[in-house]
Amino acid sequence: MPRSPSQLGHRRRAAFAAAAAALSLVALAACSSDFDDSSSPSSSASGGGETQAAPNKEPLTIMIGSSGPAETTTVQDTAKAYTAKTGIKVTVIPAQDLTQQLGQAFSGGNPPDLFYVDPARVGLYAQAGNLYPYGKDVDLTEYDATTLKSYTINGDVQCVPKESAGVLALSINTAAWDKAGLTDADIPTTWDQLHAVAKKLTTKDQVGLSFGATRDRVGAFMVGAGGWFMNDDNTQVTADSPENTQALTYLQDMLKDGSFAWAADVGAGWGGEAFGMQKAAMTVEGGWLPSVMTSDYPDVKYTTVAMPAGPAGIGTLNFSNCWGVAAKSKNLGGAVDLVKFFESDEQAKAAAKSFGATPARLSLADWTKENFPDQVVYLENLDKSKGPVPVPGFDSVLADFDSKIEGLKTGDPAQILKETQTNGEAALTAAQG
Repeated sequence: MPRSPSQLGHRRRAAFAAAAAALSLVALAACSSDFDDSSSPSSSASGGGETQAAPNKEPLTIMIGSSGPAETTTVQDTAKAYTAKTGIKVTVIPAQDLTQQLGQAFSGGNPPDLFYVDPARVGLYAQAGNLYPYGKDVDLTEYDATTLKSYTINGDVQCVPKESAGVLALSINTAAWDKAGLTDADIPTTWDQLHAVAKKLTTKDQVGLSFGATRDRVGAFMVGAGGWFMNDDNTQVTADSPENTQALTYLQDMLKDGSFAWAADVGAGWGGEAFGMQKAAMTVEGGWLPSVMTSDYPDVKYTTVAMPAGPAGIGTLNFSNCWGVAAKSKNLGGAVDLVKFFESDEQAKAAAKSFGATPARLSLADWTKENFPDQVVYLENLDKSKGPVPVPGFDSVLADFDSKIEGLKTGDPAQILKETQTNGEAALTAAQG
């Protein structure tokens, strides 16, 4: 079930790659290592501090979990351009199993200098002393503050997003909408309205709303109710709050009346598949959906709108991955400088055009909206979103939560959250050592 860019395999990139043929790629060798195209490879981004060490000539390695040939080639080309500019050799290692291979490299004491990191693993890597927290060395104002919380451990930003899949939004099958006699005036902006239109859209062949039984979808409703698994600074578990109970009860009511169903219960692997197969008239997914619809379900017409507001307002979730830098790198200055090189305007735009990596830097948001209009809705409401919990060991807590909500229709929301609270507190205590 797709959860985030890395777990999706970046399927949305296929559509971006198709569009790339009509767009000229940026000359990679002309790119700078700094966001503002500074000519000095050791200079920091505007507003950021200097790295603790200037780049030296020690070679660098990058380990990536690639979505396919287009991404691998683009990363390799960028590495070659960096070498041509600085004289620092860069080797790219496409991992077959990134988590496993990184773990082995850390255990062996010879990790890659730079690597992709899922936010759910940032806490584990930081706790083990595997990450160099380079947030102080870059301009953090270039990144969404909410997204950065998923990469912040004990007040230190460990890494910055290498791309953004944006936030979750509500997609609606327009043919089903019209057939149900609904108009633009009926587009749901509240939970009550969402429930009402889901009922009207439900037929014997199509459920009104469907998505996967996972915290990566259900969590958006928890946020909309004013809840979440943790407090803002990830120092307290808040799973069993009344707000979270309200969110699960809302979804349970829809499950009971048949206007909502888990994707697996309509024979789909995830919400996008249920939507594409037209077994669901609406789904909740992220910025990866447009390419899936274009490539796999080109005849399905749909529109996408912001998440309807819950009792606390609009609530959604954000997804991204970051560039991790190894604490044991022999060229820390070079590794951080290489991050800046990848994040520079030219390189970020080239990656977007070649394999659909939406730039994470806020100063490129307007460019993204202009060139990829189907991503606009996913770039809104970031300030109303939550990202993955970075507490070490918490991913297993949430995996248990996922298994429990599969039975939400006949289950006890309060009990599910009580058990999650207990498990979460144990994980937090263990993480705090």
